[in-house]
Amino acid sequence: MRAIVITEAGGPEVLEWQEVPEPTVRPGEVLIEVTASAVNRADVMQRQGFYNPPPGDSPYPGLECSGVIIQGGYGFEPGDQVCALLGGGGYAERVAVPWEQVMPIPENISITDAAGLPEVVCTVWSNVFMLARLRRGETLLVHGGASGIGTMAVQLAKAHGAHVVATVGSHLKGAAVCALGADEVVNYREEDFSEKVRADVILDIMGAKYLAGNVRALKTGGRLVVIGLQGGIKAELDLLTLLNKRAAVHGTTLRSRPADEKGAVCRGVVENVWPLLSAGAVRPVVHTTLPMAQAAEAHRLLDSGEHVGKILLLASSPA
Repeated sequence: MRAIVITEAGGPEVLEWQEVPEPTVRPGEVLIEVTASAVNRADVMQRQGFYNPPPGDSPYPGLECSGVIIQGGYGFEPGDQVCALLGGGGYAERVAVPWEQVMPIPENISITDAAGLPEVVCTVWSNVFMLARLRRGETLLVHGGASGIGTMAVQLAKAHGAHVVATVGSHLKGAAVCALGADEVVNYREEDFSEKVRADVILDIMGAKYLAGNVRALKTGGRLVVIGLQGGIKAELDLLTLLNKRAAVHGTTLRSRPADEKGAVCRGVVENVWPLLSAGAVRPVVHTTLPMAQAAEAHRLLDSGEHVGKILLLASSPA
């Protein structure tokens, strides 16, 4: 089969579409013929040499895919159209994945668009709802509101009755995020979010750079969930402010969790989020779709920050 291989740590040019060995299907796994995958920030970090896949997972990038089951079991039959949360290997023509991490495609969603759902939906559901327990009427602050995760967080929080604030880097992105349901946007190039926003839950992709501001922005009893480190890994935490607010800071990752934990997240997503997608209350936001052989161009686009929503990579034509 063919897959995107990282030939060495570096820029997008190190991504090459090459012939590679077929994946080995281990007990507890199914084999998927990949229709499409999607680009995530973790793929960029892996390309740069900073974020290797968990032991035993595919060495190729790609944390999600959609496609067709070609070797089933565990309730899946050959020919079933599915999408899956992966530890790696989405940038390939075929991928083996633990059955717990495989989900049916929501009704009324195309098999191509479904490729951009597993990573962002599972990330938002596990962190905003399972961990931080966002409730109706509370305020959610989403950093990077125009990103794949951001566009999904805005929609899901709004669908659950929250007041949603998002940070964005341009007025154009602000308009796009408001169209998805955000009640307020803060242009981080022009304003300090910590002076303007008070939130019950904050979903943060920046890490160190935003830690102090995030703690200031929390309401009493607030919950800060850090899921990314684009702004660095070390910062000073004002514990007195945290204590006075009776607030909490959580740091989580999804990729390194064992299959049973990922499976629990996937089951929650199918039960709670898939109906919203099928009904059109929440939708995938796709910026563009490129052939998988052009993964380098997709990474350049992600690096530019000019996209809104997901960038998809098409491995094969939809059935």
